[in-house]
Amino acid sequence: MKSNNEKNPGISRRTFLYSLGALALSGCDGGISAPVTPGSRATSRVSTSGITLAHVANGAADVATSGAFAHPGLLHTQADFDRMAQKVAAQASPWYDCWNVLIANSHARLSWSPRPQVEVDRGGSGAQNYPVLYGDIAAAYASALRWKITGDTAYADKAVQIMNAWSSTLQILGGDSNVDLAAGIYGYEFANAGEIMRGYSGWAAADFAAFQTMMRDIFYPINVDFLNRHNNTDITHYWANWDLCNMASIMAIGVLCDDHTLFDQAVNYYIDGAGNGAIAQAVYYMHPGYLGQWQETGRDQGHNTLGIALGGAICEMAWNQGIDLYGYDNNRFLAGAEYVAKSNLVQADGTYLTVPYVSYTNVDVTQPGFSTASQGTIRPCWALVYNHYVNRKGLAAPWSTKFALAIQPEGGGGNYGTASGGFDQLGYGTLTCTRDAVTPATAPSGLTAFPSAGQVVLSWWGVAGGTSYNVKRASSSGGSYTTVASGIADPLTYTDNPSAGTWYYVVSAQTATGESSNSAEVVAVTALQLHTYLTFDEASGTSAADATGNGHTGTLIGGATRAAGHSRNAVSLDGSSGYVSLPGNVVADISDFTIAAWVFWNGGNAWARIFDFGAGTGRYLFLTPKSSSGLMRFAITTNGGHGERAINGNVALPTGQWAHVAVTLSGTTATLYLNGNVIGGSTDMVFAPWRVGPAAQNWIGRSQYSGDPYFHGSIDDFRIYRGAMSTDQITALVQGS
Repeated sequence: MKSNNEKNPGISRRTFLYSLGALALSGCDGGISAPVTPGSRATSRVSTSGITLAHVANGAADVATSGAFAHPGLLHTQADFDRMAQKVAAQASPWYDCWNVLIANSHARLSWSPRPQVEVDRGGSGAQNYPVLYGDIAAAYASALRWKITGDTAYADKAVQIMNAWSSTLQILGGDSNVDLAAGIYGYEFANAGEIMRGYSGWAAADFAAFQTMMRDIFYPINVDFLNRHNNTDITHYWANWDLCNMASIMAIGVLCDDHTLFDQAVNYYIDGAGNGAIAQAVYYMHPGYLGQWQETGRDQGHNTLGIALGGAICEMAWNQGIDLYGYDNNRFLAGAEYVAKSNLVQADGTYLTVPYVSYTNVDVTQPGFSTASQGTIRPCWALVYNHYVNRKGLAAPWSTKFALAIQPEGGGGNYGTASGGFDQLGYGTLTCTRDAVTPATAPSGLTAFPSAGQVVLSWWGVAGGTSYNVKRASSSGGSYTTVASGIADPLTYTDNPSAGTWYYVVSAQTATGESSNSAEVVAVTALQLHTYLTFDEASGTSAADATGNGHTGTLIGGATRAAGHSRNAVSLDGSSGYVSLPGNVVADISDFTIAAWVFWNGGNAWARIFDFGAGTGRYLFLTPKSSSGLMRFAITTNGGHGERAINGNVALPTGQWAHVAVTLSGTTATLYLNGNVIGGSTDMVFAPWRVGPAAQNWIGRSQYSGDPYFHGSIDDFRIYRGAMSTDQITALVQGS
């Protein structure tokens, strides 16, 4: 992995997070099922107790675990080892095939001699001796596996010898910024070896404590410092894998050391950290059919596939402690895995399948297309993905399944058998992860439906063994349903073309035993529908009622008062502290939209906001009366300022007078209006409000960026619609309001 700096108990914790994902998919009152994700944080934020589902969904609290950890409880549990031992003893395929790969590896032999170092360096001008460390880790892990599967204590003693040698010798990890990779990758791997051995009677308590101290005092400080500071770079500078490996290390050390603070840090960063390794950024863009474009897709496929290996390790370690990160945000990790697997699995004729792609921009680069560099890279990560989703959960994961079966039995310790690569993974997944299949899911799950330019785009997760899928539509909730499409096999998506109205959808699967039950129902609105309407006509008080009855009440904050408006009253904002706050997630279930208002601007510096809805400086949509160019600008992003898709108006917002502003989105076409006239547009607006995700900071008159000025002036008749108004409808709105 190259340096980024190169140019080129109650309810179970698992049930809790699964429920959080289910809440996001329960069907909304206006069209789509949108991801629910807590707000951004650095790992230094202390976890709180008394956590509730609503708190997490609105970003108000961290996930906080408590009670005893399961041991062994990282990548493998005792039940896993019991299964491995039974399958190997029975010489059952494919477990026994992978066992033979393990025992043939030089790292799994009793002749291995550890080579502990006082200092290990990765990067910089000094000696690059980190291969000595990862070689010994591979040997410790392989020996630990051999002991747990056969009971041969000679291998247990070998693993303990290696770990004691390092814990009594290592004092520092050094080098340049690549030390962050060393601390992350080798940290989570070494902690896993230690976790396997912790119950061995031949490992003296003092020696185990010394190993824990090494992990906590030498590896962890580098891990947590990286996630908190990213070496003082722009948050988009480092690729997802840098975050992921450090999250994995923190999580593993937390379990090894029975420290919930560390474990919770990793879980919370995965859920909604600011960096690219947090799952909302790692799976950068969700294409129809739940093909989740991984953040490093435009870089190269070697790094892209590593993301799946690291993300899978995090999910499995969390799962074994009762946290379902696999299922979080409607199986967002699986979407990323399926995308990466599909695009890297070589076909019989030596070619690769194509996958959809949207351009990606960070502080350093713009990547306009899918990178074929290192395409076809094989890493021993697919057995874990396949066996969790298919053989543990009963879902369909066709591309991860094909990849896993194509490369088994894979090795480890730098010798993956049919797989290539180094020591970034522990390997042997066919042996350690393969499990007998459970009964398939009874119906497709995770159905979403969102309007796009008058159409409805549906996506869903299939069932293990499903051969095709049927899409059904009704005009009222609960049916009766009419089948509008059948025989859908891959990808699992369908675009419907209903007339304007409110439509209800379900999906069923065809299996070898017949048709499955229907999925949960979702609703999509293809007619123009008023979603939020703030007239600001109240004579006093801090509440601004939502005239639609949808409960999207605004709250006047700071220097926000009442004043004469374009029609009756308006809210007057003082340009210093005044703004209006709307409820959390107010636009999280909206795709196509119209946002319109009457605005009286007193003028001022650039980057004030007419509105700004978001979750901080990484994910938002806003309209400013004046950008640095002096012109109006609308933008939306899921990757901070560098990733904004924007409309730059061609005129300035006038000052000292009432003006009507509006912005619409229909599919990928966005249009900006001033007084009913088009002043700018874009046909490449691939983001919609639901892609921003849940947002607790939904403001009229205030920016997500603390350094931006507050709006100075008055705002009246603030409206949000589902659906994009036409130019004629915007004109009529201006004339009639």
